[in-house]
Amino acid sequence: MAEMQVREMAPGEFIWQWTATEKRAASDDLSPVWPESCTAEMNVLHCGKAGMQGTLSVTGVGKTYSAALVKMYWLDGQSRVYTLTASQPTVHLYGAADDRRGMGEIAWAYTMLGVEHILTGVDHLLFVISLLFLVGFKRNLLWTITAFTAAHSLTLALSALGWLALRSPPVEASIALSIVLVAGEALHQRQTLARRWPAVVAFLFGLVHGLGFAGALKEIGLPENHMLVALLTFNVGVEIGQLMTVAAAWALWRVASRWSRVAQARTATLYGIGAVASFWAWSRVLAIFA
Repeated sequence: MAEMQVREMAPGEFIWQWTATEKRAASDDLSPVWPESCTAEMNVLHCGKAGMQGTLSVTGVGKTYSAALVKMYWLDGQSRVYTLTASQPTVHLYGAADDRRGMGEIAWAYTMLGVEHILTGVDHLLFVISLLFLVGFKRNLLWTITAFTAAHSLTLALSALGWLALRSPPVEASIALSIVLVAGEALHQRQTLARRWPAVVAFLFGLVHGLGFAGALKEIGLPENHMLVALLTFNVGVEIGQLMTVAAAWALWRVASRWSRVAQARTATLYGIGAVASFWAWSRVLAIFA
């Protein structure tokens, strides 16, 4: 994600900048399109007495950067975070921190944000894929996915509402370790706890993944009006993206099952997932003490 900060310094007068990133400068790939009432001079905006009102968009979002977070700091001390993505490339500003979007608009926006978050969150996708390798397309897959959904919905809600808070580095390290464990369990046929009770394992690790989703939602921000609708629909979007992943995996499995060497590809894929997740785990554990 790219991040932009816009600060009102005087009535109708703003300064803005892209914040530092480990990647190339965001300005190389993204370009803001300000409301028509605003005139831009380098990093200064003149919006007149009415303030910044109208449509704000960012061209290029959805390519190098999956989203652009626009943090607005208004003269009265209030602030808001707006998230622009390929499916939601614009936001309407009202000259103040007020969010006047209706319930339907917020529901649609946060559903799309949930879908995009799960489909661009490689670690969460690898965990779901590892579960599929562990369980297979059998009847208990339904219970396993349901348990994972229930668990991350619980901690996502608790964290988003401020009732549960953990530092991000331990959470991210635990997510990577969960992928390593499930991928390792899927490699052999021994009747371990994970194979006998995959739903229990999915539920326990789902609690951690929910905190990861909550971290992303915290960056995006929740609107003060219709907060519960935004929280619910974000979670619905995550589930839609998750089901899309399962459906795509099932279609690929149907095609690959005709291939005589599918077992070898299965082993290679699980080793690849485990190797990537192990690298993440080590780097994230080191980040805890950094």
